[in-house]
Order: sequence, then C-alpha cells, then structure tokens
Amino acid sequence: MAKRRLNEHQLRRISSQQKARGKPAGPAARGTDSDHGNDESTLGPEQEGLIVCHYGQQLDVESLSPASKGQLFRCHQRSNLPPLVTGDKVIWQAEGDSTGIIVALVPRHSAMSRPNARGEQRSIAANIDRVVVVFAPVPEPFGNLLDRYLVAIEHLRLKPLLLLNKCDLMPAETSNESADAAALKVSDLLKLYAGIGYETLRVSCHQPDSIDSLRNLLKDETAVFVGQSGVGKSSLINTLRGIDDDDNAAGAADVGGLSKGRAVGREKGTHTTTATKLYHLPGSGDLVDSPGIREFGLWHIEAEQLMYGFVEFRPYIGQCRFRDCRHQQEPGCALLAAVKKGKIHASRLNSYHHILQELGRG
Repeated sequence: MAKRRLNEHQLRRISSQQKARGKPAGPAARGTDSDHGNDESTLGPEQEGLIVCHYGQQLDVESLSPASKGQLFRCHQRSNLPPLVTGDKVIWQAEGDSTGIIVALVPRHSAMSRPNARGEQRSIAANIDRVVVVFAPVPEPFGNLLDRYLVAIEHLRLKPLLLLNKCDLMPAETSNESADAAALKVSDLLKLYAGIGYETLRVSCHQPDSIDSLRNLLKDETAVFVGQSGVGKSSLINTLRGIDDDDNAAGAADVGGLSKGRAVGREKGTHTTTATKLYHLPGSGDLVDSPGIREFGLWHIEAEQLMYGFVEFRPYIGQCRFRDCRHQQEPGCALLAAVKKGKIHASRLNSYHHILQELGRG
C-alpha cells in the first residue's frame, strides 16, 4: 500500500509533538503518515506504554495509564520513529479495543545490543539495569564465550551477573572421572570470575532457596537473560514467575530440551525462544528473555575497547615498556608480569588474544 502524504496540519502536529518531547521531526515525518495511514480523528488520546514483546513489524504494548493499566495492545509504529525494542517506553494511541499506534519513543536510559551477521549493532532490549549471563554444566560452558558476553556488557556499561543454573547437576552422580572433571571445570570458571570481582550466583529450579536468592537480587530491576541455548533461561523465568514448565500456562516462556551435535555426546541447546519478551516478576522486578545464541560477535569493538572489557587488565594498560606491545613475548610487558604474579589469570589473557585474532587485529 502506498504511503499517504501528510497535509500541512498533520505536519505541524507531528513537529510540535516531537519538539515537545525534545526531538526534532525526522525526514520520514515530513513526508509520510503512519505505516497504515490512520485517520487521526479515530485514534484515542496519547498515553504511555511499555513494549513487552516484538514481532517483526508489530509490537505488544502494555498500557501504563490508570484506565487500562496492564492491558496489552498489538501496535504498529509511526514510520518516523527509530527501531523499537522490548523494554522501550513509548507514547501510543489506541485505534481499537486491542490495537494501537506508537507515536513517540520515550528516551532510554540504557540498551542491550549485539551485532548482526553484517557487524551492524542491533538492539535487543532497552532500559536494562542488569544483564544476567546464564550458563550451566550442560551444555558445556566455555570461558571464551563468557568473556565475550562480559566484554560486551562492559562496553555497554551495564551491570552483569554470572548465573550458574542447574547447579544440582554439579555433584557427580557416579564416580565417572569425566563427569567429575566437567563439574570441576564449571566450578573453577565460577571461582575465576568471582575472584575478578564479578557477582556470581548458583541456582537450580529444584532448589527454592536459590531461586529466592535470585529473586531478591533482581528486585526492583529490569534484567535481560542471555546465554547459550539450552542453559535453562526460560525455565528460570517460569520458576521465578511461579509457573510450571509442564503446565502450558498462558504467558509461560517456551522451554526446549537439548539436541545432540554431530560429535557423539556433544550436547547443544535447541533454540526455543523466537521473540524477545518482557515478563513481570510478581512482587519484584522485570525479566527479559532473549533468543538463545551460541556465539556473541564483537566486530564493532576496537582493540583498545576490547582490552578495557577485561576489567582486571585496566590497571596495567599503558604500563608496558613498549607502546606497541602485543602482550605475547615482549620484555617489560605489564600484562605478562601480572600473569606471573597471579594478578591476571592466564586463561583470560589467552581469551583476549583469541578474540583479538578473530577480529583480525591480533
């Protein structure tokens, strides 16, 4: 459908609305009406709302106005607005009993984003207070992947939490040496990050006390859950909301199992969450469930930014003998000296070099 040209009255109205909110009218506002060409007279009054789910060109907006607080409306957005994401607060107008039009974006105080396959930044959630990096004994966690999340979180200046889920699987059920070694590896990972200064927590959906600890930690916050597929992010959200995975309750987060990779015994998570959704935690904060990803690209981060993403490196940046030190075998390298003194773990320096090489800057 061709987009309808705005008349002079509509242009003035959009311009005044944008200026009132501290934003100039964009090019799209000057040449087009909304994506559906709605008649302004059929729309309800402007009100504030919260985007709780994103479905391509449509968004679920939860009304924050007293008259319809908590009610969901399936909305489209004006074509002059930037891409909107779950967690955004918006100004919208109802056009029916359950539909509406988003007319403005309320300024964000933070955003969680990740690069797409072309290296372009793509926001996945807005107004986030904390990023919860979820990992578990199965599928096998890797320090390099956790480091990628942490570098990205540091770059975005958000507050991280490293959450070991399914901690009930940690004790070896048999005397199998490989099982014991796997549990030890996960435990060592948690100790490593706790030693650096990151906040860590062990939880299990089968251990109510641990879930209470997580609930208290997230109180009055909006958190986004990220991590490999299959680590139990959706199950955690259901448990925090008092929903059983097997109940098929309305509004429950989708839960999947584990799939076998090509290598025998190599378990990978299956992708179950297809849209980023915001869930209210009864009596506490909000949780955002994002589609599981097995890798986290950092193509948008420069080499110096990457180093600052490793928080324990910061006291030693610029302290090397040579300005162009590559922190590998050079004499007088402050990072290598810190590794020898136990101030920096060798695995973290190796992870830095691995990421740097992948970025083509090593």
